Amino acid sequence: MRFNDVVSRWPGSANDAGIFDNCGLKRHLELNDVGMLLGDSGYPLRHYLMTPVLRPQGRQQTAYNVAHARGRVVVERAFGLLKSRFRCLHKTGGCLMFSPDKCAQIVTACIHLHNLCLDRYVPMPGTVLRQDGQDMDQQQLAVPAPNHSGVLHRNILINRY
Repeated sequence: MRFNDVVSRWPGSANDAGIFDNCGLKRHLELNDVGMLLGDSGYPLRHYLMTPVLRPQGRQQTAYNVAHARGRVVVERAFGLLKSRFRCLHKTGGCLMFSPDKCAQIVTACIHLHNLCLDRYVPMPGTVLRQDGQDMDQQQLAVPAPNHSGVLHRNILINRY
């Protein structure tokens, strides 16, 4: 649920895949075999960036998509927690009425504070700690074509899974 990298210089209208295409992490993953990322269908399939199978055929591809979705939900949950902790980042609060540079600083500060809260075990607002120490919520809370290398790596994962 932690954020390990923050790049807040892009406007909210920017495409996630376009931002990733211009980041240092992409270049690092292209040059080094250090693992894989999970991306939604808005990202291009690459050997280091696994995306869901758009039209799964068969049990193996369906199982891959289920496992992929389980991994992606962690990312979505982290963003949900961040926006719940800092309501100024949630769309229901409108928009931040500052310059783009100041908004980028606010987003970065919120992410760092979120990580600090996780490190210090600060409960989420609206959360009560049970006697056993566990949290209890009071409330219910256009894609580039895949490349051959990405298709090959994803098929290997599907067949192994």
